[in-house]
Amino acid sequence: MAVQTPARQGRTDPSGVSGPAPTPGGDIRMISLLGVDGVRLTDPDHAFGGTDADVATLLRDMVLTRRLDTEGTALQRQGQLGLWPPTLGQEAVGAGTMRAMKSADMCFPSYREHGAALVRGVDPLDLMSLWRGVDMGGWDPIATRFNRYSIVIGSHPLHAVGWAMALQAEGVTGTGGPDDGAVLAFFGDGASAQGDVNEAFVWAASYHAPVVFIVTNNQWAISVPTSRQAIVPLARRGEGFGIPGVRVDGNDALAVQAVTEAALDRARAGQGPQLIEMFTYRLGAHTTSDDPTKYRSRAEEDRWRAKDPIERVRTYLTRAGAIDDAWWARLQAEADDFAADLRARTIALAPPDFADWFDVVYAEQTPELADQQHAFRAYVASFEDPAVEDRAAKDRAVKNHTAKNAAPEDRAAEQHAVHDREGRR
Repeated sequence: MAVQTPARQGRTDPSGVSGPAPTPGGDIRMISLLGVDGVRLTDPDHAFGGTDADVATLLRDMVLTRRLDTEGTALQRQGQLGLWPPTLGQEAVGAGTMRAMKSADMCFPSYREHGAALVRGVDPLDLMSLWRGVDMGGWDPIATRFNRYSIVIGSHPLHAVGWAMALQAEGVTGTGGPDDGAVLAFFGDGASAQGDVNEAFVWAASYHAPVVFIVTNNQWAISVPTSRQAIVPLARRGEGFGIPGVRVDGNDALAVQAVTEAALDRARAGQGPQLIEMFTYRLGAHTTSDDPTKYRSRAEEDRWRAKDPIERVRTYLTRAGAIDDAWWARLQAEADDFAADLRARTIALAPPDFADWFDVVYAEQTPELADQQHAFRAYVASFEDPAVEDRAAKDRAVKNHTAKNAAPEDRAAEQHAVHDREGRR
């Protein structure tokens, strides 16, 4: 007998996308230290310990991140990049988290952490070369303490936990010393449902690993809203594993930095993992192959645009007298120069020699890969051999001549055969 399950009760947002209704107890406190109006706020558990000069640094980080993102989108539209994942609206997450790191810490990003990469000293050209298909991301993860982008959704939190466990094994965390390290692992709201992420939670909790999980909740996993993916706030996703979680206003750079600093301090002190939900919004498309107008409303975007992370910091600093119009003009000029330089260097990138990729599959090349590399180079060279090209041209000429001079009944028979084959498909 067929079992009929009741329809799940849901709600419909303004864009018409239906999602599950929140369950009782699903609310959670949002930590915020700077309001959308640029007014400083207080929180019982967290405070931003920096100066206005530090806040100005965060503002510069975010402005350059947005300009990088604008260039990435434009270059993809012009055919210079194969793909680009926009980070518009999420700039505070990258800036605040990276400013919380210390030299012994390590970060494992997803594929949208462009601002985080900039703060960690990654040459933005190395981001462009990845999305241009020139390489797999050319920066040094040890020197920058910023690992390569993970394109596979949710695969890297396990790597982050492994690094954290290695810190424990080497005795360079939880000692109380100034050189103790911890790990940051980024993933999105959609990735929080992946098996690898939940396995990472198991390992982190079981081994009390010094890792801070950053789930960037930008409200949409491509076209699926967070309300459909999770019944309760994502900050509570770790509770069943024994991992405490908090929710932060992800458009508030001051709160992002303060809460991340506290979580990293806690991890370095040997108090185990923590989950931070950065509650923000992806104002742009999921990637440049996506059209968000198909699944969400302009009104929804406008509501979040009013919470812009850059404008609230600029408003605060202007009121405080820490910056003025001249300061802002200099920053805009710096961003223009930054964009022009990046654009020129990106367009100048030479196509890769794909044969070189056989050298970097393993630390040391295997005999099998060497054979494959030799065969690939021979295959590519065959297209550049004049004799081969001449033979191919002659074959095409003979084929074209035969087709043009075939008897009418032969051409009719061939057309009939083609139609017959198409019909059977």
